Amino acid sequence: MRATVVRLAQLEPAFPMEGSGTLTAGNSTPITDGASAVLLASEDWARARGLPVLAYLDFGKVAAVDFVKDEGLLMAPAYAVPRMPQDAGMGLKDFDWYEIHEAFAAQVPCTLKAWESPEFCRERLGLAEPLGPIDRATLNVKGGSLAMGHPFAATGARILATLAKLLDERGGGRGLISISTAGGMGVTAIVEKK
Repeated sequence: MRATVVRLAQLEPAFPMEGSGTLTAGNSTPITDGASAVLLASEDWARARGLPVLAYLDFGKVAAVDFVKDEGLLMAPAYAVPRMPQDAGMGLKDFDWYEIHEAFAAQVPCTLKAWESPEFCRERLGLAEPLGPIDRATLNVKGGSLAMGHPFAATGARILATLAKLLDERGGGRGLISISTAGGMGVTAIVEKK
């Protein structure tokens, strides 16, 4: 059966919540086969073995939300990302590239909208000002999880490797990684190549 816009619109929600569910098989990341590996080493170790250093993992942060009683299952990155640049002395706009994992098509727009919302940033994040928008042309430029698939337990390594390779190919820059994980967690990192 061929997928069409009409057929996709008729799919039943996978997670109905009191009649308001919108996540379907048509707007969710496909679970795919895949494997990934990242060699994390010191610069000295890599150079001694003649291995190229694609990028540096500078900073990381993890946050969790009570997705049963308080926030939605995939909202933790909306909390983790703002804290990380703040702790690293940066702002959300201080990045050249953004790799944001989307388990569902609504994930990234929801997170971006939260960062742009004065109410969300004030009431949920305790910030005086919203984080603001990011340039969409710098977001998931090699294709995100919706395009590539979501091989559980390999997605994080795939995202890190994609950003490291992008930074290396472009001759440098700074990137932000944001990943939602099962159980209401958000994992975020800063990757850089000078």
